[in-house]
Amino acid sequence: MTPGARIEAAIEVLTDVIDRHRPASEALKDWGRMHRFAGAGDRAAIGNLVFDALRRRNSLAARMQDDASRALALAAAAELLQLDEDGLARLIDVPHGPAPLSDAERKRLAASDAPAHEPWVLGNYPEWLGPSLARVFGERAAAEGAALSERAPIDLRVNTLKASREKVLKALARFAPEPTRLSPVGLRLAPPEGLGRSPNIERDAAHERGQFEVQDEGSQLAALLVAARPGMQVADLCAGAGGKTLALAAAMENKGQIYAHDADASRLKPIFARMTRASARNVQVIGAHEPERLDGLGGRLDRVVVDAPCTGTGAWRRHPDAKWRLKPQALEQRLQDQRDVLDKAAALVKPGGRLIYITCSVLAEENGDQVASFLERHSRFRVLPWAEVWAEAIGGDAPVSASADPHGLLLTPAVHRTDGFYIAVIEAGR
Repeated sequence: MTPGARIEAAIEVLTDVIDRHRPASEALKDWGRMHRFAGAGDRAAIGNLVFDALRRRNSLAARMQDDASRALALAAAAELLQLDEDGLARLIDVPHGPAPLSDAERKRLAASDAPAHEPWVLGNYPEWLGPSLARVFGERAAAEGAALSERAPIDLRVNTLKASREKVLKALARFAPEPTRLSPVGLRLAPPEGLGRSPNIERDAAHERGQFEVQDEGSQLAALLVAARPGMQVADLCAGAGGKTLALAAAMENKGQIYAHDADASRLKPIFARMTRASARNVQVIGAHEPERLDGLGGRLDRVVVDAPCTGTGAWRRHPDAKWRLKPQALEQRLQDQRDVLDKAAALVKPGGRLIYITCSVLAEENGDQVASFLERHSRFRVLPWAEVWAEAIGGDAPVSASADPHGLLLTPAVHRTDGFYIAVIEAGR
């Protein structure tokens, strides 16, 4: 496909995403099924255009004074390919390309000085979330939003049950990985530039041998701050596909016991193959249909991990379409889900044990507010200073938090170059 035809395809996919409120990954997959002539490079380029347009939807629409799919795709292509209006006009003047640029489009693409805009435009996040993000970040809200609108790298967690970081660095040398800044078991592959595509790293032989898992550095740090040790009894209550479960198994050297549970049975399905590949042998999976097995663990666990269902605002780099589908009522539902799972977790923690509350959100409503509310309901618990937990679990000086919340550590791409993660460590009284 020509670059112009790729831009036209991106317009089609964006129309499907925006007008029909569909996840971008589904719309791209359906477009590929209906256009089987498109090669892998074409699909990757179209995907880059679509996701970049969604990442910067507000600022691109402001530039074009138009939020239609065509305007977003044209502006994203001009920025991505570093083209002026004449260069873009020539690029799309091909069979199966978009209609020629209008005079108004040329004028807006030619404008070099972007007018001042509100933070949610500069930061590319929904206007209704403006007060929430301003509460957390203050004058940094636009910068934090902009960082959440950049392309994300591919982060890998070395599985120390089967390999060292040096061994995996050598095995993946052709991809030019770098050690992560904060996680001692992480590697990072830079995001692709332009219309390039990321390598399918999970097809590499080292992954098939279980030597690493794809996991954002922030998620790795959250698992490390659990401070799980060999021989402990640990529950992962919202285990999902098992990313943190596997990290805990490695930290515990396959000694002790991990109980992996999720209320959504479909989310747990991948965990079994991943456990086998990673040689994680101290994990019992408790299905969504057998909550009574969790009840039997009451008051016995050293660590209970609650990677709570949340809005996913911290993962906007990876799922930019999700921020435009997020509605206030969805936030309210998530807040109730979090309260419910925290109360369930509290009953499982033994005296002196710890509850680790984690979200991939940057919103205070889901983070510090939720912890404060939990402490009011459960007086036997207290928050541990996260900097002290960092020194215990990871070693060295802890990084500064991205927020002033006293209860937990907030990681963000702007400050830490991770996804947005919140971690609070809460101890039960003895």
